[in-house]
Amino acid sequence: MLNRIFPAQIDNHYRGHKFALWLFGLLTFMNVGIALAAIFSKDGGAQSADGIPLDTFGAAGATTVIGVVALLGLAKLLLGLLYIMALVRYRSMIPLMYVLVVADQLGHKALGLMKPIIHVGNPTGFYVNLTIITLSIVGLVLSLRGKDYLPGPETGPA
Repeated sequence: MLNRIFPAQIDNHYRGHKFALWLFGLLTFMNVGIALAAIFSKDGGAQSADGIPLDTFGAAGATTVIGVVALLGLAKLLLGLLYIMALVRYRSMIPLMYVLVVADQLGHKALGLMKPIIHVGNPTGFYVNLTIITLSIVGLVLSLRGKDYLPGPETGPA
């Protein structure tokens, strides 16, 4: 199992289920989109997507939260660029990239429990993140399965 996540050779030969590759493309698109929204939208998605009550903060506090969200967006964008590289050139890394997506999502959930953030209303970010974690777990399982992983008949000189 570990040799599927950490292949001996990083190349463009993807061995998992083909649907997991397409699913990873969708997850990459979603993660890059979230990162760009965090960097370039007026509130960084802090209030509009995550329900953080910026209007109850002072001007300096709201600006600081938006700045921190933009910094997190930059980190997500760099991770997204790594995902794109895996899709385009290093497909044998796709299972490892799925592990990173799952670890990122679970880490965010764990930190949210340890250091809760007050939300108001019904933030849409919760549903987006729930979709990402569900799809990434399904994709991880599918990426670790595939006909190329199964041992085939010996085809060598007799």
